[in-house]
Amino acid sequence: MTQYATFHDLAGASVFITGGGAGIGAALTEGFLAQGANVAFVQRSDATAFCDEMAARHGRRPLFVACDITDVAALQAAMAEAARAHGAITVLVNNAANDTRHTLAETTVEAWDKGQAINLRPHFFTAQAAAPGMIAAGGGAIINFSSISYMMGNDGYPGYVAAKSGITGLTRGLARELGPHRIRVNALMPGWVLTQRQMDLWATPEGLAAHLARQCIPEHLVERDIVDATLFLASKASRMMTGQALVVDGGVVVSG
Repeated sequence: MTQYATFHDLAGASVFITGGGAGIGAALTEGFLAQGANVAFVQRSDATAFCDEMAARHGRRPLFVACDITDVAALQAAMAEAARAHGAITVLVNNAANDTRHTLAETTVEAWDKGQAINLRPHFFTAQAAAPGMIAAGGGAIINFSSISYMMGNDGYPGYVAAKSGITGLTRGLARELGPHRIRVNALMPGWVLTQRQMDLWATPEGLAAHLARQCIPEHLVERDIVDATLFLASKASRMMTGQALVVDGGVVVSG
């Protein structure tokens, strides 16, 4: 998947990805497979055809478990299934999210809770389920997908922005708690990655041009840009990085 680096320590690793069959998640699954990792992923929609494609391309079939990540018991059961198949999960990637647009005025209590149940709550409960196995294995890596949306102060989806901000705080708290067990927890902060969903729903010529003008590098982000950064955070190449928010956005925001 990547043209730029091979992370040898990821060969044979047990990797679990939420939302790993579409968009950035599908690119992540393929990226880890290409490194020789054993990948399991969850999503709601059927991903059998995608798994067939990956098996044909890489000679390694990812384990797909159909799951609604808002059902915490089902999500943790899927992680247990992955551990039985591939050994204790040592790389956890919390990628799944829903950035459907909404306004302050129209958001009900039910809609707010549903948004947090997709965009924030799973990051905590997947870490809770993975931690014992990582401790027994002598360490691991958790990568929580956040977003630069809250750093930009974006409007149009306040619940999503709040959740993404919360992910960064959760990441720092978990890094402190799990660090003594050599479990690293970092947040990945993508900019606007032009997946098919983004192109279909929200990308307009005017919006694309305006966002590109904010970037230092005048080139739109694609899935591969996020894959390479995720592989780095998963690998022991970043073994002394934890509690950090790694921004991959072409130079829109500044952290630090």
